[in-house]
Amino acid sequence: MMNFQEKSVLITGGSRGIGKAIALAFAESGAQVAINFVNDNEEASKTIRQMPHSERHIAIKADIGVPSSAQQLVQSVVKEFGQLDILINNAGVYIHHPIDQCTYEQWQNAWRKTMQINLFGVANLCFCAAQQMIQQGNGRIVNISSRGAFRGEPEHAAYGASKAGLNQLSQSLAQALAKYNIFVGVVAPGFVETDMTKNILNGKQGEAIKQQSPLGRVARPEEIAKAVLFLSSEGIDYMTGAILDVNGASYLRN
Repeated sequence: MMNFQEKSVLITGGSRGIGKAIALAFAESGAQVAINFVNDNEEASKTIRQMPHSERHIAIKADIGVPSSAQQLVQSVVKEFGQLDILINNAGVYIHHPIDQCTYEQWQNAWRKTMQINLFGVANLCFCAAQQMIQQGNGRIVNISSRGAFRGEPEHAAYGASKAGLNQLSQSLAQALAKYNIFVGVVAPGFVETDMTKNILNGKQGEAIKQQSPLGRVARPEEIAKAVLFLSSEGIDYMTGAILDVNGASYLRN
C-alpha cells in the first residue's frame, strides 16, 4: 500500500463515484483528506464516516465553477490542515447536447456550464493550490480527464473539448511548476461503473459499452483511484506531464 502519512489532500467531487473511491484510497493510505461537494451534504457526510479515522477528514461545500468559491475552497483546506500537498481535480459535468437535436440556447448553455466547471474551475483551483505549494516548496496536482479528449464525444462535444483543454492545461502547468518541485499528472479514464452510470450499463447500451474493452467490462472506481494515487506518489517525478490512459484498451492512441 502506498504511504501518504502526513499528507493533506483536496479532492473535488469527492463524495461519490470516482471521487469517493479516490478519497477512501487516500484515507486508507494515511492521508488527511478534504472532499469537496456541491449539493448532497448527506452523501458527503456518509463518505467521511466510511473513511478510516473519520475525525481527521472534512467535507467542504463549494461550487468550483465560481472563481471566489474555488479560492475559498483552497483557503479553507489550508486553514484546516495547515498545508495542501495534493490536489485532485475530479469534479466535472457531462451534459448531453447533440448538435442536431438541441436548440441554440441549449447548445450555448451546455458549453458555458461545461467549460466553467470542467476547465475554468480546474484552472482556478490549480492556480490557488499552486500559490500555496510554491510557498511550501512542493506539491502534486492530478487532474481527471477522459478518453473522450482523444476519441471525440459526438453527443457531448463540450465535454470532449473541455477534457482536451484540461490535458493541455495540465502539461503546461507541469512545465511551469517543475522548478518549484510541483508535479502535475493526468488520469484519463474510459467508462467507469458508478452510481450515476448504473442505469446506462443496465440498459440497452450496457453490453455494447462493456464490449468496447477486450476485458468485456468497464472500469471499477477503485482502479481509477489506484492510478491517481500512483501519480500522487513520491519518487516518480520524471513522470510529470504524463497522461495515463485507464480505459481497458477501449481506445488506443498513438
